[in-house]
Amino acid sequence: MRHRLYYLLPDLPAARATMNDLLLARIEARYIRFLSGGQPLPPDLPGASLMQRTDVVRGAEMGMALGAALGLLAGVGLLYYFDIASAGMKAAFMVAATLVGILFGAWASSMQGASLPNSRLAAFDGELQKGSILLMVDVPSGRVDELEALLAQRHPEMHFRGEEAHIPTFP
Repeated sequence: MRHRLYYLLPDLPAARATMNDLLLARIEARYIRFLSGGQPLPPDLPGASLMQRTDVVRGAEMGMALGAALGLLAGVGLLYYFDIASAGMKAAFMVAATLVGILFGAWASSMQGASLPNSRLAAFDGELQKGSILLMVDVPSGRVDELEALLAQRHPEMHFRGEEAHIPTFP
């Protein structure tokens, strides 16, 4: 498992220096992402992905839960309408209706979530609008303390802003 560390950097030179130090510490570039408040990032700094910038994942999770409930209710309603006699067919019909509800809910809600900024990053909005750059780096759980100490020593201008555990190894 990986942990996502959040840091606020004051400017582009600090972001480039931090990127170089993370690469020298053997953190792969695919685990390092930057997010700015509006100004475009230069091509040498990897920007945050769609899933990191928006609420796609949260929207899909909420849509799956709501879709499962609505699919189950729709299945019950359709069972009364079609009067199916076999208990096995009733169960299969209910499972199918629930799965359709889950899939539709996930799809519809993730489309909505793609248009919204990531709610987990709302705490950083003020600093990002002032020109700071957010660094999101996913590190192996065994190296968190080592990398926090390295970054604190090498970059006193950056501010540690939190840690999020349980980031999947293969996103």
